[in-house]
Amino acid sequence: MQLTGIRVVDLTRIISGPFCSMLLADMGADVIKIEPPEGDPVRQQGVILEGMSWYFAACNRNKRSVRLDLRSKEGMAALKHLLQTADVVIDNFRPGVMDAMGLDWDTLNTLSPGIIHTSINGFGETGPYAKRPAFDFIAQAMSGFMSMNGTPDTGPMRSGLPISDTVAGTYAALGTVAALFRRTQTGQGERVCASLVDSLLSYGAFASANFLATGEQAPTTGNDHPLVAPYGLFTAFDGDIAVAPSNDMVYGKLLTALGLTHLHDDPRFANNAARVKHRAQINAAINAVTQHHPKSHWIDVLNRAGVPCGTVMSLAEVYDDPQIRSQEMVLDVPHPGHGTVRMNGFPLKFKQAPCGIRHPAPDLGADTADILRETGYDEAAIAEVAGPSAVSAAAAHR
Repeated sequence: MQLTGIRVVDLTRIISGPFCSMLLADMGADVIKIEPPEGDPVRQQGVILEGMSWYFAACNRNKRSVRLDLRSKEGMAALKHLLQTADVVIDNFRPGVMDAMGLDWDTLNTLSPGIIHTSINGFGETGPYAKRPAFDFIAQAMSGFMSMNGTPDTGPMRSGLPISDTVAGTYAALGTVAALFRRTQTGQGERVCASLVDSLLSYGAFASANFLATGEQAPTTGNDHPLVAPYGLFTAFDGDIAVAPSNDMVYGKLLTALGLTHLHDDPRFANNAARVKHRAQINAAINAVTQHHPKSHWIDVLNRAGVPCGTVMSLAEVYDDPQIRSQEMVLDVPHPGHGTVRMNGFPLKFKQAPCGIRHPAPDLGADTADILRETGYDEAAIAEVAGPSAVSAAAAHR
């Protein structure tokens, strides 16, 4: 695995930070999740089966858990001791919290010269909003994303998924890997920051580009493409199909497949700009044909014609789809004491050093004694930090 030998001390919780550290763990990093006595709040969220939150398990695989009370002198001392062995430390606190904990950049770099400190926050480390609390919903609203999503009838709409959390977590993981590579060349550590708002704003693509060029915000178009027509959902006999003829050549293939070649001569549809202006009319012409056959018919006909298309699939259909199964995007992971947890597979595929499950999401504090012992703590010191039960539990585990 690409990051074998890299130790990450993970101070994050909820989604953005754990998603970042999970990506690093999946690629081989030794991720040590530091949790407060009550644990990551996500342990109590989502569907809980046999004492395990599947939501927590899906974002915290391949990690080890250390339970520390960082408000205590002993807990903070143990964290600093552990940081001396770290290549990376990740937090998703508000700016200034790490400094207030006595873990400013100079201290971290003294504890572990060359350390990479990656932070994920809501708005960035500077500016008038830096200290504000933020969650995904707020980031979707304040990044412009929500204003570009929806229809004139619905008004602004959020994504159903916590997209700013996962995008920021992905950027943070990318930045961490880039900083680790730079360290191999310079020997220097780095501060890496990714914010929810900046990360989601960077995904603006053509909408941001067009606004920056013209100063005008494009209207929301729902499932239609703002710049291309026809492009969107169309009605088959038994439901909707998604069709994406992205240029004139593919549009021509679509007309041929639908038996609508006479529309080539219609001036309303002569080019893409004209079709966007007359979107309702071209969509109606297509729907008049597609509604007479089932989805399966059109998926076969259009794909053979070279027109990108697909059905709108429920999660049940997605996870049962032969393509998804072929990509091993569903994993059955045994969690001792909690049964088998099903979770998403690895979106990144490596030929020589593939991602894998080395161990499941840990129970709270399951690795406290072992990890402290690895860093030089004796049994008495471990008991002082984690309590006698952690020592006995670790001994039983071995």
